[in-house]
Amino acid sequence: MSPVDVSLAAQSLQTALGEPSQSDLLLTRQTQAMSFIFHIPLVCFGIAFPAMVVFAEGLWLRTGDPVYKALAKRWSKVMLLLFAVGVVTGTILSFELGLLWPNFMATFGDVFGLGFTLEGFSFFLEAIFIAIYVYGWDRISSRAHLLAGIAVVITGITGSTMVIAVNGWMNEPTGFELVNGEVTDIAPWSALFNDQLAFEVTHMYLAGYLVVGFIVAGVYARAWLRGDRGRYVRAGLVIPLAFAALTAPVQLIVGDWAARTVAKDQPVKLAAFEGLQKTERQAPFHIGGIYEKDGDIEYGIEIPDLLSILADHDPNGEVVGLDSVPAEDRPPVNTTRLSFQAMVFIGTGLAALAAVFLLTWWRKRRLPRTKWFYRAVVACGPLALVALICGWITTEVGRQPWVVYELMRTEDAVTDANGIPFVAAGLLIVYLSLTAAVVWLLRRLAERPPESEVGGDLGAGA
Repeated sequence: MSPVDVSLAAQSLQTALGEPSQSDLLLTRQTQAMSFIFHIPLVCFGIAFPAMVVFAEGLWLRTGDPVYKALAKRWSKVMLLLFAVGVVTGTILSFELGLLWPNFMATFGDVFGLGFTLEGFSFFLEAIFIAIYVYGWDRISSRAHLLAGIAVVITGITGSTMVIAVNGWMNEPTGFELVNGEVTDIAPWSALFNDQLAFEVTHMYLAGYLVVGFIVAGVYARAWLRGDRGRYVRAGLVIPLAFAALTAPVQLIVGDWAARTVAKDQPVKLAAFEGLQKTERQAPFHIGGIYEKDGDIEYGIEIPDLLSILADHDPNGEVVGLDSVPAEDRPPVNTTRLSFQAMVFIGTGLAALAAVFLLTWWRKRRLPRTKWFYRAVVACGPLALVALICGWITTEVGRQPWVVYELMRTEDAVTDANGIPFVAAGLLIVYLSLTAAVVWLLRRLAERPPESEVGGDLGAGA
């Protein structure tokens, strides 16, 4: 669709929907964000953790070392627990789409519904194979058990891909036509495999491995700092840390790809990354600082030409400014730019720590010996999670005021039902209860000695 067609379609759709009547729009958005913040770490574990579990089992099958089997069995129980909690939070999110955003679902549900259907199939298959994997230890052949684990990896990837595809479609809607505010000529496969899918999936999957790798490694880094230097702790530290360390530098490259895609498809969002008021060449980028309404960045450190380089790989490249659209069509700048900067800053730090680990391992075939390295690994788990959330804030808030980019405003999608404060309070109680239950169960599991997973000794130094 051409920009003129998009504009006319948006106008006709807004007329068809009428004026928004929801007085709790901000609270509704915050409720959705709260649900997402609780659910997205579980998505990361669904993407990355099964691969680490299967990798540990593969090491056991190749070497016969019971340490790797104990690690894989312990991790598989954690994987099952987090999957079960993810079922609850994912179901809540599904209900929220219809409960909080009925106009969005009623208008465009037929366009992206295929993605949720395929995600549902993947979910059920994943549940089946996780059950086989966790309860199949020593009950089915090693080959069949490993294949069940590989199936968990694949179904976790396909399910999350479908959901990310819907988000990509929201950022670049395609696969349909709008005629007098009505959606027609639906092409669901075109909507599903939109132009945003490739970089969003890649960016999210790498983020998943970073988050899970550093969180899991952080658990064993704490044990290492307490003086537990056995082979079990060493393996539990090295495997996830290796996954995260190999992912971190690749994520920097993909981040550059993502920035250039945003510059091309959503230039106003890129302008919000910096708070660039006017379209210009040799656009600078400020580290830190606060965006003021007059377009100035107060207290920031200016780096000349950097935004142009990020957007176009050319210091003389032209970057579209916020003034290219009316004020009501601009995203909240400070929320977007500070989230973007936090994501980039933390991601760079993760890559630096990964470089220390990889360089030490490559040159000396051992882990770093300084305590500061292990303290940094412990800190990197929560920091990676913060970077993940900031990345999604950048993506979602940076698209505002649109729920479907340039077609449907968020205020036009929201419910006009009452009682949103009660919904928000109820969900908060649910999420806090789930968090407490998960922490309690994980602590109970951690209290059991690793030898209990294999019914015998783990070998010298374990």
